[in-house]
Amino acid sequence: MTELDDDGGRDFKGLDAHEAQQALAEELGAETDEEETVSEDQDDAEIETIAEWSEEDIADHCRMVEALLFAAAEPLDQRTIAGRLPPGADIPAIIDRLAEDYADRGVTLQKIDKKWRFVTAADVAHVLEVEKVAPRRLSRAALETLAIIAYHQPCTRADIEDVRGVQVAKGSLDQLLEIGWVRMRGKRKDVPGRPTLYGTTEEFLQHFGLETVTDLPGLADLKAAGLLDARLPPGFAVPSPVDGDDADDVDDDEEGEFVQDFHEEEGGETADA
Repeated sequence: MTELDDDGGRDFKGLDAHEAQQALAEELGAETDEEETVSEDQDDAEIETIAEWSEEDIADHCRMVEALLFAAAEPLDQRTIAGRLPPGADIPAIIDRLAEDYADRGVTLQKIDKKWRFVTAADVAHVLEVEKVAPRRLSRAALETLAIIAYHQPCTRADIEDVRGVQVAKGSLDQLLEIGWVRMRGKRKDVPGRPTLYGTTEEFLQHFGLETVTDLPGLADLKAAGLLDARLPPGFAVPSPVDGDDADDVDDDEEGEFVQDFHEEEGGETADA
């Protein structure tokens, strides 16, 4: 047996090496047991700290977490939430309560990669959709193409390229057709290949406040508005637009012509027989 010295420690005097080693092991074991007891006491204290929260305190903690999640620009993890709440707040229990409270509401609590955020409930998300008309700006090429069609209609792609001096991009015509200001108006029957003719539509007249295409401004109107230089080259003129449906070289009845030719051919074969 070892005796305690004046400081409360063990006295190893008079012991051989084996006895001193055994006494030292006993002392170290006693200190370890004491540390474990202190640690267990601390854990119990922390548990008691969580358990000591009243229902009113927990309700306040839920309101704090609710405010944090609503104001956050991105999802928050438990560590970030705990850093904003009083020490010892039971974060998992608070999150579970909030998730239950918001389960059947328009906003629900959603977990994303160990983080939490409020999101709109899927079954009511349609009420947040807003249909908005976004104005589209025509490119310069599309505006020039529209002006040429309006004043020279009915005209083909080759006519447009001849006036502009450059090749017409397919996107320009496609954009005008999609908007509804230009439509195809049959084929030009007096030209090989019978190219497609283009002309303006009723939507074009409505958008620009015109009764007919003949109400488009002429040369004098354009000069008065300052849109044309007063000194124009010799022979310059602004064509008088006409409705494409009144043109003589427009062939709109392709299907009728095909059916007529087919019947004539069939009748000829019958007669020969």
